[in-house]
Amino acid sequence: MKGAKSKAKADTKLGVRKKATESKKAKNAAKDPNKPKRPPSAFFVFMEEFRKTYKEKHPNNKSVAVVGKAGGDKWKQLSDEEKAPYQAKAEKRKAEYQKNMDAYNKKLAAGDADDEESDKSKSEVHDDDEDDDGSEEEDDD
Repeated sequence: MKGAKSKAKADTKLGVRKKATESKKAKNAAKDPNKPKRPPSAFFVFMEEFRKTYKEKHPNNKSVAVVGKAGGDKWKQLSDEEKAPYQAKAEKRKAEYQKNMDAYNKKLAAGDADDEESDKSKSEVHDDDEDDDGSEEEDDD
């Protein structure tokens, strides 16, 4: 008897989880392709350069994990002075991203306002069309 009750509870929990993942999928599908991508951190700016030099030194290595591990080890060994140029590039990209996001948000806000006005005008035009016909029929049931 106990097994049946716990299985029923497990099924309801799974149902809740399925609903949660379905909503996440719908949310991911609704992403705007025009939205600016987030800028890379200083480490990823470093890795862009490091990958090029690593591939030149090790042309036969095709493992992404090995390159990432080597890059991480190298980053840990760098002093703050050596990291400074990468941090400066990352800050520059972050500022540019912020400008792009501000412009994107303004564009979105303007687009939403236009959509609301057009919906209102459509409904008003639709209502006016019904009133202008003059052929209002009343049912005498």
